[in-house]
Amino acid sequence: MVWSAGELKSYSKTLAQKLSPQKVATQQLGQFGNHSAMIAHREGDGEAEVHEGMVDVFVVQTGSATLVVGGEVVGGRATGPGEIRGTSIQGGARRELGPGDVVHIPNNTPHQLLVKPGEKFTYMIVKVNVH
Repeated sequence: MVWSAGELKSYSKTLAQKLSPQKVATQQLGQFGNHSAMIAHREGDGEAEVHEGMVDVFVVQTGSATLVVGGEVVGGRATGPGEIRGTSIQGGARRELGPGDVVHIPNNTPHQLLVKPGEKFTYMIVKVNVH
């Protein structure tokens, strides 16, 4: 599969029209054995999350966000096998993200994306199953 830069950037407009109440919209791009690809668009903060059996690789397409990584998930609850979600992260490191940035998040690592009010953030995600 090849996704052009223009094609990936164009998802910011189409997904913005499909936002959930949590201000996020996603679209699956493909399943490939032990990994999958999707595109996500956010106009608000994401939940804190931990994936026991998945590595996340993000490629930022448009906009900006703050990545909080490490630390501990506050209010963590199981949302599926090997999946934990929470309200925030305590003690994590913060990193500003913008177009072209690539992020690797190992499995079992708390992470959360924060999007400032009025901002938009679109990114491609490759999820790799490590088990």
